[in-house]
Amino acid sequence: MSPAPDAPRFFTEQALSCGDELTLEAGPSRHIAGALRLREGAALRLFNGSGGEYLAHITAIDKQAVSVAVSDFHAEDREAELPVTLGIGISRGERMDLVVQKSTELGVSAIQPLVTERTEVRLKGEREQKKRRHWQQVAISACEQCGRNRVPEVAEPLALARWLAGANADLKLVLHHRSEQRLGALPAPASIALLVGPEGGLSATEVSAAEQAGFQSLALGPRILRTETAPLAALAILQFHWGDLQ
Repeated sequence: MSPAPDAPRFFTEQALSCGDELTLEAGPSRHIAGALRLREGAALRLFNGSGGEYLAHITAIDKQAVSVAVSDFHAEDREAELPVTLGIGISRGERMDLVVQKSTELGVSAIQPLVTERTEVRLKGEREQKKRRHWQQVAISACEQCGRNRVPEVAEPLALARWLAGANADLKLVLHHRSEQRLGALPAPASIALLVGPEGGLSATEVSAAEQAGFQSLALGPRILRTETAPLAALAILQFHWGDLQ
């Protein structure tokens, strides 16, 4: 059966296999029934983050629950060839949402929100968990849109020092506009950890701590980029230089 490339895509936390009949969660059900106004028999594509996607057809529908029959499996993952973990200083308002959304589209493997000296957003307890769930949903929605079948994890916020101590990658980079380092001088890596500061950037002490932890400072050009622009520009350049963007 055709993979139905124009069928809308939805994430489900449920196990999927050919021949299954299941009821989708409330979120996608409301979107299918309300915003899209699909009807019985309409085709959908489903994925659960374990790789690949399934073709399904709606068998029953109301405003709160959509039931589907799962048929063909398609193994394509569309994952980036270059694994990049993004450590990003938590920023205010919609800036963080934008970074999570667009970095997911650009193929980031994992996102680590960081608390730094200049981080103005302070999250604790239930507020922290609520914000993390929100960012994870932003990543899921971005995967639904861009075709990825594996969702990058948005980890629990960490203090910068803790992340630096445990960051593990073939190449570790910290964006710093005063650096003289350029990508052309570096060998092709198998994986990258990329560190970007919040509004106001990383302090000189934090940049020094990153360098002591094995990070190399990197400048993208002569202009100073905002916290929501810098990681996206860097990811695009890295994926073009060593990954699968052409």
